[in-house]
Amino acid sequence: MAVASKTRNMLEGLVKEGSFNWLLGKKSYFDEEFEEMENSPSAGRNWIPELSPVANLVVRRCSKILKISSSELQESFNQEASDSIKHPSRYARNLLEYCCFKALSLTTQMTGYLFDKTFRRLTYDMMLAWEVPAAASQPLINVDEDVSVGLEAFCRIAPAIPIIANVIISENLFEVLSSSTGGRLQFPMYDKYLSSLERAIRKMKSNSESSLLSAVRSSKGEKILEVDGTVTTQPVLEHVGISTWPGRLILTDHALYFEAFRVVSYDKPKRYDLSDDLKQVVKPELTGPWGTRLFDKAVFYSSASLSEPAVLEFPELRGHARRDYWLAVIQEILYVHKFINKYTIKGIARDEVLWKALLGILRLQAIQDVGSAIPIRNDALLMFNLCDQLPGGDLILETLANMSNLRESGSDNDFRARSGMYSISALDMVSNLGFVFGASSNNSNESRIAVGEISVGEMTSLERVVIESKNNYKKVVSAQATVDGVKVDGIDTNMAIMKELLFPLNELRKSLQSLANWDDPWKSSGFCLFFGYIICRGWLGYAVALVLMLLAAFMIITRYFGQDSAVSEIKVIAPPPMNTVEQLLAVQNAVSQAEQLIQDGNVILLKLRGLLLSILPQATEKLAFGLLSMALIFAFLPSKYIVLLVFLEIFTKYSPPRKASTERWTRRMREWWFSIPAAPVTLETDKEEKKRK
Repeated sequence: MAVASKTRNMLEGLVKEGSFNWLLGKKSYFDEEFEEMENSPSAGRNWIPELSPVANLVVRRCSKILKISSSELQESFNQEASDSIKHPSRYARNLLEYCCFKALSLTTQMTGYLFDKTFRRLTYDMMLAWEVPAAASQPLINVDEDVSVGLEAFCRIAPAIPIIANVIISENLFEVLSSSTGGRLQFPMYDKYLSSLERAIRKMKSNSESSLLSAVRSSKGEKILEVDGTVTTQPVLEHVGISTWPGRLILTDHALYFEAFRVVSYDKPKRYDLSDDLKQVVKPELTGPWGTRLFDKAVFYSSASLSEPAVLEFPELRGHARRDYWLAVIQEILYVHKFINKYTIKGIARDEVLWKALLGILRLQAIQDVGSAIPIRNDALLMFNLCDQLPGGDLILETLANMSNLRESGSDNDFRARSGMYSISALDMVSNLGFVFGASSNNSNESRIAVGEISVGEMTSLERVVIESKNNYKKVVSAQATVDGVKVDGIDTNMAIMKELLFPLNELRKSLQSLANWDDPWKSSGFCLFFGYIICRGWLGYAVALVLMLLAAFMIITRYFGQDSAVSEIKVIAPPPMNTVEQLLAVQNAVSQAEQLIQDGNVILLKLRGLLLSILPQATEKLAFGLLSMALIFAFLPSKYIVLLVFLEIFTKYSPPRKASTERWTRRMREWWFSIPAAPVTLETDKEEKKRK
């Protein structure tokens, strides 16, 4: 009785002081619920001293869903949680997560829960409470500001509801939703996002239950995710070879279908498979009239089952956002099936993984409907697309596969999920939105994968590998920013920078060339004797190792003694600016030089072909004799002596005793090479090109 009286006095004081006005800046349902709680005869049983007022209200709502008191929820948590989870420094937040997960596991058993505004507000308030869980917590928002939640709270609570977010993309999703509100998510935007998500789910259900592709979808129970090209003024164009057809494009969870327009209907659908391992390639493509490559608005698709690839064009007046969206969703379906095939995921686990990809596409559709203050990166909101790009994304997929393959412990997982220590799975959630399972699953609770991606008070293996990958990605982004900062325009400017960067190597080359030319006989003699002795003793490997060790030591010394000082900038004298004509001439000159190098390379290859085919028998005999001599040397002479001979040949051929003979021998070799005819070449027009003309 004393505890109940004390709690009642605390509640009365908080109501009189208006302590909840900071949440919305006016009297809200928080105040009404608080007054209701104050007038309740069970106020003491519904107030947990360790929790903040807002956390107590959220826990009270969870207790109403579970039909037990808040104190009973706390007792259940104390019995099931480990000592580390119940540590005083984390007790309030972990208790709150436990109550939230337990209530969500029951709430999501109701059909159409996502459409319930009470459910939406509850999930948002869970994020609010997560930011200030303990009784000693201070409100994070000023009285005059709109209530909002931060990134950490969103990334903790939202993935516990797999339809709303998942661990891999939650940070990117939050960035998009909070882009117009200064990095804090407000309830109107959150509610708008869930409303758009609801519409996307309804559209998917409607398309999947329609007569679209009914004849070809029935075997695999495919679900229709997206349809485009139904408006005759904005069709999808299919290019195969030199043929182009306007039509309608349909994406399912297994394939891509194209139906060409006929007079009053559509032609028989053409299927582009995304589920089987057919070495498919999906990438952006350029298109244009008469085969020109002008417009970046198409998707290229090829597979082992097609005789020639197909190009699907998405015409629009400006930009290529329509194409980018379709490219991302097609790749997401392709990547999830590659993941399933690679790790041999079957049964319920397969349906779970496939639904993760489908929910990602639904979320992307919802975000496109909501709009954003920043440009939307489609691939950043699709988990399999994102894993394909993130450093260590393969480790994320491997961890996800390990979680999916824990299929044998399904009944234990059910118990752990119902206990409230884990969030629930995507498959359990979508089943209560009116969707049917895939062909490999059934409706028995014993076969469900009930455990999701979040664990109370702990970081799951998936969360750990995602955090590590994103930290590495931040390093990559930071490094790429430095790369973008040093890029300059102009061939002459880039050549000047390259010349400055290669200055040490150029100086080393000049020194070695001076030694080889015997500009200073004493230095050249000492160099040859020193390295000749190293090669004879077999110390060449040790010499290379010593050079590498000295380089590593230099890097370590620089790391520890120069880390506080800024990296010195390379100063390059910029060449005089060039006008347009000079730039065009420079480009033309560079192209001409490149063409000359290619021509010289072709001449060398054709002369070698002529030698092999004995166009000039005398030259072929000499080359064959030389190759035979080299073969005997390699067969019978130890390798260190071969290296020694090569070294001495290079560095003594211009020494005073050998200079005259070297010049004479070089001249004879040049004359011999010029005397060799090139093999003939005939240019023919491609037959396919003739047909096109």
